[in-house]
Amino acid sequence: SLQRSSPMRLFIAEKPSVARAIAAELGTASPQGSSIVCGSDTVTWCFGHMLEQAEPDDYTPDGVPRTPKGRKIWRTDELPIIPESWKLHPKPKTKKQLTAIGRLLKRADVVVNAGDPDREGQLLVDDVLEHFGNRKPVHRFWVSAQDPISIQRGLRNLRDNADYAGMADAARARQRADWLVGMNLSRAYTLRAERGGTRALLTVGRVQTPTLALVVTRDREIERFVSKPYYLVKAALEHEAGSFVATYKPGDDAPGLDSDGRLVDRERADELAAAITGKTAEVTEYKAAKKKQAPPTAFSLSDLTVLASRKYGYGAEQTLQACQSLYEVHKIVSYPRTDCGYLPESQHADAAEVLVAVRRNLACLGTLVEQADDTRKSPTWNDKKVTAHHGIIPTMQVARVEDLSGPERNLYELIARRYVAQFLPDHEYLKTDVRLLLENLAFTATGKVVTVVGWKQAEQAHHEDEASPDAPEGEGDQPLPPMAKGDPALCAQGLRKDAKTKPPPKFSEGSLIRAMEQVHKYVHDPAHKKLLREGDGIGTSATRATIVSELKRRGFLAASGKHIVSTALGRALVDELPEAVKSAALTALYERMLRDVEQGSTGLQQFVALQEGFVRERVEEAGQGATTLQLAAQRPAQPRTRKGGSRRRKAKKRVPKT
Repeated sequence: SLQRSSPMRLFIAEKPSVARAIAAELGTASPQGSSIVCGSDTVTWCFGHMLEQAEPDDYTPDGVPRTPKGRKIWRTDELPIIPESWKLHPKPKTKKQLTAIGRLLKRADVVVNAGDPDREGQLLVDDVLEHFGNRKPVHRFWVSAQDPISIQRGLRNLRDNADYAGMADAARARQRADWLVGMNLSRAYTLRAERGGTRALLTVGRVQTPTLALVVTRDREIERFVSKPYYLVKAALEHEAGSFVATYKPGDDAPGLDSDGRLVDRERADELAAAITGKTAEVTEYKAAKKKQAPPTAFSLSDLTVLASRKYGYGAEQTLQACQSLYEVHKIVSYPRTDCGYLPESQHADAAEVLVAVRRNLACLGTLVEQADDTRKSPTWNDKKVTAHHGIIPTMQVARVEDLSGPERNLYELIARRYVAQFLPDHEYLKTDVRLLLENLAFTATGKVVTVVGWKQAEQAHHEDEASPDAPEGEGDQPLPPMAKGDPALCAQGLRKDAKTKPPPKFSEGSLIRAMEQVHKYVHDPAHKKLLREGDGIGTSATRATIVSELKRRGFLAASGKHIVSTALGRALVDELPEAVKSAALTALYERMLRDVEQGSTGLQQFVALQEGFVRERVEEAGQGATTLQLAAQRPAQPRTRKGGSRRRKAKKRVPKT
């Protein structure tokens, strides 16, 4: 073999795009199939997790009867399934690349873990190293962006991979706990339903089930909602400097109010409207303040999903797939599976070239790009707030826009507009508030006069969609004339406006993704609420769309126009499960313990043992009797085996999503 002048470092990146970015900064890069050689350094890559948890069949006795396809029949007496020694198997689709990494590891002198800078990124490379029994020194490359400056900074600051062992343990703990919950409770409740005569596959997951419960709860709130009328009293006022409309604000002890402070007495509303007509009001307070609004940060995947759902009716999975294509195939946007809207400050230097690419890709944005000042630095550039992945932005790549699908083009334009907005002036306006006394009744009015449109001209195509449908008509957008305390204003007309209370809105896929991200808003316990807020909700940017799609595929949720609703099967499952399983509080407790695992104050085995105890209790509950709930809509009965079990269709992915 050839003698090397210096030790061979093998960088193992989480994905090919990161491998290419690292190789570009290591020197002359020579691609060689499954790796890139850069002098004495070699860079290879994973395709995300290369190994996956073994199936329950790998842990159950060999004598268990099987279906004709070879799957072991589910039996209550084997639950819970608790692995004594956890097994990982290579994923079939990645086996070739995994084998190539193994060959490279044999030649390497030093290994560099270049997984993404988070728990999962740490674990997926560590799993590969453990799979091959690596005993060579391992360093850790840790950056949150793939621009040249960030890469170079990371290469200069490699650390001992052992310093991140807690992160790998936390990811491994989460993975095992999800397996224990998903595999055991899915089987336990499916068999429980079967004992009651219901033939349906009831999958349970730590994230999937609370997500389903959110939709079921919302749907039932809407169904139980009874709309109630209430009334607004308006005063059409004339001041010497101009006219405007003010609204009656009753005090807490005013007659005719309901418990929420709304005026529900129609006769009282008519009396007030008549009493103020022709009377003179006095201005008791007038405030006018100049306001500036910086552009919103770059898109996180959740932000983009919500907007795409509202504007185009796209589902979460459709948005993710289109973004992945823009990233992987067309290479015109950055990595999309991000929960962060901030950008590394080092990327600001690329702005001029990115704007040129945007202009070439989207001629319709030419005028906006001309107005953009690439020296402006909006708050979206903030190293301290960048997490494992930065916000979604356009790249410097020029593409044939005609090759994009409709959704791809629409999403690229949203991303590009948001990026261009960072280089336009702040949105400026004059905000005015006035309070008046009219016949000893308090009236208020608010106004807004735009003085500089600024960045909003880049997003006007969808900005109007962001207005709340529940906002009072005309409230806050009228231009108020300049006034002073003590000024008179004649009430030319008192008006009664009829209104009705509205139910909470149905979930769309976009708003459901947002609810998963902000699930703390749906939890009552203050401690759990705090943990969920700090932990970014349930699921991740990379998994939420898949979880919603899986709930639809399983028949627990269904599309209804632009909305998503729970099915009879989904409601039955939620009703059947104990609160401890369907509440997001379980995730909050997980996160608190996972932080302890990451920091080393709780051991991996200790955490898993707690989850085993939780699962044993839930399986015991499920085993007590049979379900009494009859489903309004059941799936077709599955063929029976000779042993009385069910032959279940082989799912595309047999591990229930969490």
